[in-house]
Amino acid sequence: MSHVDVVVTGLGATTPLGGDVASTWDAMLAGRSGVGPLTQEWAGQLPVRIAAQLAVEPSEVLDRVKLRRLDRSEAIALIAAQQAWADSGLADSGLDPERLGASVGSGIGGALTLLAQDDILEASGPRRVSPHTIPMLMPNGPAAWVGLELGAQAGVHSVASACATGAEAIALGLDMIRSGRADVVVAGGTEAVIHPLPIAGFSSMRAMSTRNDEPEQASRPWDKGRDGFVLGEGAGILVLERADHAAARGAHVYARLAGAGITSDGYDIVQPHPEGAGAIRAIAKAIADADVAKADIVHVNAHATSTPVGDLAEIKALHRALGDHPVLTATKSMTGHLLGAAGALESIATILTIRDGVIPPTINLDDPDDGLDMDVAANKVRHLDVPAALNNSFGFGGHNVALVFTRP
Repeated sequence: MSHVDVVVTGLGATTPLGGDVASTWDAMLAGRSGVGPLTQEWAGQLPVRIAAQLAVEPSEVLDRVKLRRLDRSEAIALIAAQQAWADSGLADSGLDPERLGASVGSGIGGALTLLAQDDILEASGPRRVSPHTIPMLMPNGPAAWVGLELGAQAGVHSVASACATGAEAIALGLDMIRSGRADVVVAGGTEAVIHPLPIAGFSSMRAMSTRNDEPEQASRPWDKGRDGFVLGEGAGILVLERADHAAARGAHVYARLAGAGITSDGYDIVQPHPEGAGAIRAIAKAIADADVAKADIVHVNAHATSTPVGDLAEIKALHRALGDHPVLTATKSMTGHLLGAAGALESIATILTIRDGVIPPTINLDDPDDGLDMDVAANKVRHLDVPAALNNSFGFGGHNVALVFTRP
C-alpha cells in the first residue's frame, strides 16, 4: 500500500454505443444495445453473425493518410487517448514528458492487419505486403502510438491478459505513479477483431451467443436464456494523475483510483475457477489496497459476459468477498464484450456512476438465473449514492483484476 493518492482527470472512449464518452454514457443510461447483425459478405457462412461494431468509424475522426499506417485497434486507441488528453486539460500544463507514461493493452492486438496482409501475401506475393505491417500488427502498437502522440517518456507499456487487459493496464498505471516513475499515466485498453477467424475460433469453443435473429437481445448476463458473449470492439482510456499534481493545476477530478487487486487462478486456460477463488482474492486485495470498508462498496460493475459458467462464478465470488449488499450491473449487456478494452470501458462506466449517482441497467435480464442472489439494476437505471465502487475483469488464462474507485 502506498500513501500516494491517484485520481482520474480525463476520460476518452469510442464504443459500439457512441464515438465518445458522453454519447456512450447516454446510451448506457437509456439501456440501448450496440449489438447488430454482421452484414459483411464474409459473415454469411459463420455460425455467429452478430457483433457490437463501432458507432463511429475511425475514418470519420482520423485522416486517411494517418489511418493507412494504423491497425484498427491502434486507430481507436489513439482516438480515445486524444479525447482523454483533451478532457484532462494537460496539453498546455507544461508537464515534463519524462513524468508522463502510457499503459495501453490489447487482448488480441493487430489481428486485422495480420490477416489482411497474409491475404495479400497469398494473392499477390511478398512485394505487395505493406511496409507498415510490423508496426501495425505488433501488440505494443496501440501503446506506442498513444505514447508518441503525447510525447510520453516515462515508459510505455502494453499488458496483454485477455479480457482483463484494460483493467490490468489501469492497475499498472496506478503502480507507475505510486512508485514515483510518473506523475501522469494514460491508461486503458483497445480491441478491434471483428473478423471471421476470431469469430470462428470463439464459436468453435461455444463461447459466443448464436442468437443471430435477435442481436439486441443476445447479450443477457445472468439471464436463464444466456448462451454466450457477443463480440464487441472499441477503446477506453483514462488519464491517471498524482492527486497533488492534479490539485496544483486545479484539474477537474472525476474519481480516485483507490486500489487494485491482481491474482491468477492457476486452474484452467479458459474456464474460471468454479468457486471464483482467484476472483475472491483479487477483490479482497483491491479493497485492502484501497483501505475502504466492504460496506462502502455499494456498487459493482461486474465482468458478467453472458456465458453460462462465468456469470455465476463471479456471483459466488462477489458474495464471498463482499456480501450481498452491493447493487450490480453488467454493461456488456449493451456494449457486447470488448475483450482487451472491456475493463477500461467498464472503469469509465464505474467512474461516471460515482459521479452521477446513477447505475446503468443490465438489459435483457428477463428471467434471472436461480443462482443470482444479489441485487441487480435490471432493465432500468438505479439511482444510488455511490461513495465507492468495484470494477471486475477476468480473462482467459486465469487473470483476475479488481479495481476500486471512490469519490474524489
